[in-house]
Amino acid sequence: MSLTPTERARRIKIVLFDVDGVLTDGTIWLVPAPAKPGSSASTPQHQFPGADGGVGFGIQSATMMEAKGYSAHDGAGISLGRIGGLKFGVITKRISETVATRMRDLKIEYVYQGQAFKMKPVREIMEKENVTLDEIAYVGDDVIDLPVMRQVGFAIAVANARDPVKAAAHYVTVHDGGYGAGRDAIDFILESKGILSRCIETMIDEGNPISPSMDIGNSSDNA
Repeated sequence: MSLTPTERARRIKIVLFDVDGVLTDGTIWLVPAPAKPGSSASTPQHQFPGADGGVGFGIQSATMMEAKGYSAHDGAGISLGRIGGLKFGVITKRISETVATRMRDLKIEYVYQGQAFKMKPVREIMEKENVTLDEIAYVGDDVIDLPVMRQVGFAIAVANARDPVKAAAHYVTVHDGGYGAGRDAIDFILESKGILSRCIETMIDEGNPISPSMDIGNSSDNA
């Protein structure tokens, strides 16, 4: 007999996320990088004819850097999840300094970038944490996430995921990627374990985290 989403979520110990389209809305901004110390303050520019016959300017030789936006709701959700004993990781195909910076700020335990085949880091995490696939949740949005989603115990798709990804998911978030989908996933897991309200109160009170060794799988906020 197949398990319900709630039954699957109760077993989760580690939550893994894709980045682009999950923790962000998928938009990638390319902006000029600031000049390095000691370099010329001026940026080389080239003239381009404007549509009105005038002349415009465009930056041509400046090094570009990548920028992305992240939801503060997801960050708060990760803090809640950590109070509830969860650990977190991200696995993304792209390599970006902004990802490394944001994940460092969130104290994410596992950060894998440049991963075209995502099951390899999943296996590494399983070995390091001594967990099974049934104890791992993965949040994805596109077909590159399907190999992992088809194997983990709790597959989650963001609300605006591609149709094949939604079809493979055990749970679909209420919000789109980059707009609180990560928080939806974490809240659902904590609620399924019966500890969401306690985690919220602990965060408010700035108390001690719930011990991961507690039998939280059978706990209930209503008990």
